[in-house]
Amino acid sequence: MEALTFLFYPFLGCVLLILIHAWFGIHILERGIIFVDLAMAQFIALGIALAFLLGHEGSARNYFAVAFAVAGALVFSMARKIQRIVNMEAFIGVLYIFSLAGGILILDRTPHGMEEFKSILNGNILWVTPADILKTFLLYAAIGLLHLVYRKKFFALSYEESNGPFWEFLFFLSFALVLVSSVQLAGILQVFSFLVIPALIGRLFTRSPVRILVGGWGIGLAASMVGILLSYKLDLPTAPLIVASLSGAFFTLLIFRIGWLRRSGSITNTGPPTKV
Repeated sequence: MEALTFLFYPFLGCVLLILIHAWFGIHILERGIIFVDLAMAQFIALGIALAFLLGHEGSARNYFAVAFAVAGALVFSMARKIQRIVNMEAFIGVLYIFSLAGGILILDRTPHGMEEFKSILNGNILWVTPADILKTFLLYAAIGLLHLVYRKKFFALSYEESNGPFWEFLFFLSFALVLVSSVQLAGILQVFSFLVIPALIGRLFTRSPVRILVGGWGIGLAASMVGILLSYKLDLPTAPLIVASLSGAFFTLLIFRIGWLRRSGSITNTGPPTKV
């Protein structure tokens, strides 16, 4: 019973993370900018690292994170223009490695740089508090309500590539503000897995956004519960175990889906082309 009480808040944190990130994951997969989450999260982490270097704590650290989130949202709101000049995935990769290298260089000058770097990467979901849950819920609820009210506008951005730069900026700003909270709550690894894998699992079986969302939520919550329980029982890092559980669920369902399509005749084994 004591274990269940201890694990309740980490699991509740995972519930909130999956609910909001699976929604954004649908849009990110449809746009084909898969690693935007990693790049944006690492860019925000660069701001957090700078706050560490300057000795800021608490809300002051959040100001740095929000400032970098707004800057990142401005950059990605111009994604369609950037894509006309350079490959977008390559641009995202360069932003990611720049932010990662910058964060390492900054944290190297702090007294506990490696511990702080590990904290940003892996998060601390196992030690989340009720206050953390409340703040996260209020932020996610506000952003979720915004996307619910203007869902047609945001779907038009992702599925029809229409609407103007204001909505593009609002989409990436709301996404970045979610990441400010998520990165500090769960770390970059877990946040990226929650964004991509649940939506990717849903897309194995359907293209309906609602069904993708419901399927991703169910699998994501089950995998999170497994990861948290294993972390508690085996005394291993929580975020990597959750990521491994979620990835394992994806690979298992992918194999099942391939087998199903082969049996139904949708996939045929043609073998390599013959030489003439």
